[in-house]
Amino acid sequence: MGVGHVSSGCVPRRALLRDAEAVAALLAELEACRQARLGGQVSRCEGRLIACRGLSRLAGIGTTCEVETGPPLGPCGGPLFDPASAVPAEVVGFRDDEVLLMPYAETTGIRLGARVAVAWQQDQVAPSVAWLGRVIGPFAEPLDDGPPLPPGHTPYPLRARPIPAHERELVGDRLTLGVRALDLFTPCCRGQRLGIFAGSGVGKSTLLSMVARDSAADALVVGLIGERGRELNEFLHRTLSPEARARSVVVVATSDMPAMLRRRAAQLTMTVAEALRDRGLNVLCLLDSVTRVATALREIHLAAGEVPTSKGFPPSVFAELPQLLERAGPGRAGSGAITGLFTVLVEGDDTNEPVADTVRGILDGHVVLDRAIAEGGRFPAVDVLRSVSRAAPDCYRPEERELIRRARRLLRAHHDIAELIRLGAYRGGADPLVDAAIAVLPALETLLHQEPDEPPGAGPPFARLAEILGEAGAEPTG
Repeated sequence: MGVGHVSSGCVPRRALLRDAEAVAALLAELEACRQARLGGQVSRCEGRLIACRGLSRLAGIGTTCEVETGPPLGPCGGPLFDPASAVPAEVVGFRDDEVLLMPYAETTGIRLGARVAVAWQQDQVAPSVAWLGRVIGPFAEPLDDGPPLPPGHTPYPLRARPIPAHERELVGDRLTLGVRALDLFTPCCRGQRLGIFAGSGVGKSTLLSMVARDSAADALVVGLIGERGRELNEFLHRTLSPEARARSVVVVATSDMPAMLRRRAAQLTMTVAEALRDRGLNVLCLLDSVTRVATALREIHLAAGEVPTSKGFPPSVFAELPQLLERAGPGRAGSGAITGLFTVLVEGDDTNEPVADTVRGILDGHVVLDRAIAEGGRFPAVDVLRSVSRAAPDCYRPEERELIRRARRLLRAHHDIAELIRLGAYRGGADPLVDAAIAVLPALETLLHQEPDEPPGAGPPFARLAEILGEAGAEPTG
């Protein structure tokens, strides 16, 4: 057996036989030969990195392979290669004449000389509208005890390139997210991409769950990447209503899964969203979180031998993130759009750390959750003054734009002098704008406060904002 061929148990091909019995035997042998798999053999293993010989001309970066586990082969070869007992892995690099693989599962049972087969069919998936209402894993396997997922008619590559910029439609109309603080101050259009930036425990996942429950999108695709295992059932049974769950596809890869599975789950999330978009649906894609995707990418590229640069992240991490996030957005003419909300866990509440800074530059707006606001008891803890939607000017009607301008000016005036107010150093009447801000702040805080299970109310909240600002009187010109 050559190193570049996985044994199939076939005998050498016989000479041409004339009688029917011999021909039947030959056909049986040919049928067995159809099960032969191209591949190579494991040459060494370092940590979670598997090196293989014999794949150099067969596999490229991103190709999926299957690594054999089990007892060693006998002197006369072994049984047919069994994919069911193999460990899936992906090509992440090359070193000399070896191909470097990162496994999707534990490496237990992989031995020196184990056969490695190329599995090109694992590099794509065929999503279907019938997947709505289902919970799936990184390999599109059902996790909800339901029947097998019916494949769609069109296969999609997991690592698809984004639609070229010149072929995209413009962003669409304003999309109601169901959270008053967002609908007022960081509005989102169909096909826009917003980032939700916050430290740990400030409410990113809760805010995302509120959007998932109350948004007006045709379909939801939710990627829970690297999250705590208990959050899945909470999200399914406490957050999503039966109606919202029926129009959702939830992709799960918890924090205990290998880095390769976490990355694959993020890619699968975008692939499912693309398939639904191409069927004319307006899709809301929620990915929680981009930071844990970046952490998985760091682990993969460091294991492949890449040198870390910015705070321990190799350059390939910052090259791969745009390729993932740019897959969201408007589609081509005649298709739907993918509206993306991506959470970013900022380290030490520093919104300028490398991953957060990179993602902010890619997306079309950002929502900042502030720990001090959360500690003050107002949820969601959206820092209105630091949150920006790049589609905002075109989202508002003229009268709404004026209301938001006035509200932001009053909030800024109060923020600038808040320390003096707390110390009792400010005296009423010194600045009419500050006096108006002090008077209107309690009502604005009440408007921005929204419990996780509280409905947003009927219609846009601009009428209540106009009422609040009207009670404050005419805006001072000073």
